[in-house]
Amino acid sequence: MRYRIRAISETNLIMQLMVEADDEMAARRLAEQRGLRVATIVMARRPLAELLRPSMNKAARLPLLLFSRELLALLEAGLGIVESLEALLEKETAAGGQKVMRQLLACLREGKRLSVALAMQPDVFPPLYVGIIRAAEGTSDLPRALSRFIDYRQRMDSLRGKIVSAAIYPAILLLVGGGVTLFLLGYVVPKFAQVYQDVGTELPWLSRLMLEWGRLLDAHGLHVAGVAAVLVPVAAWLLRRFLQGGGLVQLASALPGMRERLRIYELSRLYLTLGMLLEGGIAVVPAIDAAYGTVSAPARTGLRHAAALIQSGMPLSAAFENHGLVTPVSLRMLRVGERAGQLGKMLTQSANFYEGEIGRWIDRFTRTFEPLLMVAIGLVVGTIVVLLYMPIFDLAGSIG
Repeated sequence: MRYRIRAISETNLIMQLMVEADDEMAARRLAEQRGLRVATIVMARRPLAELLRPSMNKAARLPLLLFSRELLALLEAGLGIVESLEALLEKETAAGGQKVMRQLLACLREGKRLSVALAMQPDVFPPLYVGIIRAAEGTSDLPRALSRFIDYRQRMDSLRGKIVSAAIYPAILLLVGGGVTLFLLGYVVPKFAQVYQDVGTELPWLSRLMLEWGRLLDAHGLHVAGVAAVLVPVAAWLLRRFLQGGGLVQLASALPGMRERLRIYELSRLYLTLGMLLEGGIAVVPAIDAAYGTVSAPARTGLRHAAALIQSGMPLSAAFENHGLVTPVSLRMLRVGERAGQLGKMLTQSANFYEGEIGRWIDRFTRTFEPLLMVAIGLVVGTIVVLLYMPIFDLAGSIG
């Protein structure tokens, strides 16, 4: 959900911002993490144009990973933060990127810290990024913080890329198979329906059913096309809302063996995020607050309760165990990290362990699923063809 917040900054300036959060308390927490004092908070409704065309809003965003790499290169070359941003502004060609740079430079020239300037553009710089920069300001080691964030994003993108790569070939198969099926049902079947109607032979039940569909298309093709033209955009919009609401994850978790894999993937993202934040000098509870966006809503609830237990003095490993945020392997690793004072490092190592396990499972799954999908598509197309030609086989047999 989206909330409109009116708040007071650290320099006593009144500002408004929009944030994405599960509830009002989560939205208030996000604002407070940016150093703001919340005055009012109300739920904001998204305009219809934004719901139908969400990609328009992304066009004005700055590529965060590229921005971090370029900023790191300039800082390591000896430039100051203002000089670096001025250099990035000069090379930026996109209007959205130029706007972001100008706002950052204006805030810095007013004497504000970089983290405050970043927090004033929440649509571009997420709370996780702002928290890393704020922690780096306390240690005066901004290049190291940027380097750590770049490594974090690359690893997250690598894990996501494995999943996307595994889905490309099945998606192509479904697209081609669906296109062939629609061509048979929309063009070939009506042609055969006309032929069999003139012959007047007795047809099998399944063939009659499919040919009735062909006659319907032949007689009312324009009406069917008009209905399809209306239903396809509506279906696409509903599908987008379904995916944005996490429906795909819920559907996948209902499949046998998928729930545990999704849980491990989610824990891997959580551990990697927390490990990066803790190694960057951020305390445990603020790190957990910044990591809320990396997990699903059910895990977010458990994470919030675990944070409350940690605030009361319970070790992180025990709090995570109480709310199902560990596995037997990660639990032992977290306990070792707590005893050695290297909790951030152990969280990162736990994420590495699960990334390897997820990668191996994706390889096994694709090697099994792709042949099965090809067989299923072949059966569908083959069934349509056999039903079309079955009356011809019967006619040839009767003539013989």
